[in-house]
Amino acid sequence: MNENRNELKQRVVAWLYPDMIKTMEAMMQEKAMKNHTEFVSQAVDFYIGYLSSQNSTAFLSQNLLGAIQGTLQNTENRVANNLFRLSVEISMMMHLLAATLEVTDDELRSLRGRCVAEVKKTRGKIKLDDAVQFQQGADL
Repeated sequence: MNENRNELKQRVVAWLYPDMIKTMEAMMQEKAMKNHTEFVSQAVDFYIGYLSSQNSTAFLSQNLLGAIQGTLQNTENRVANNLFRLSVEISMMMHLLAATLEVTDDELRSLRGRCVAEVKKTRGKIKLDDAVQFQQGADL
């Protein structure tokens, strides 16, 4: 609806309830709008778009979809950053353990197989307590 902004504006008289005017003025302050004309113009543009769409939910869906996609992207970025930091910490821990323990290749392969099976079985919900019990021979 913004194509013909070079035309002169025309005056339109509208009667509004006092509570609508109070709400409108509060939102104008919140959104830093200069005057009633700016507010009403944006509201009418939105409503024309809403009515013009073949399916009114499609118009709102595009707005909602954009908001949801932005939120998901932010969440994905935070999760990726946290996974990277966690991987660095795990790598440091593994190097410290490798430097202090003498483990044969066969023992390491056997442990890896057991850990893969344990993670699959528990869907990643492993506990240090269970590992300690196994290492102490209680879970043989």
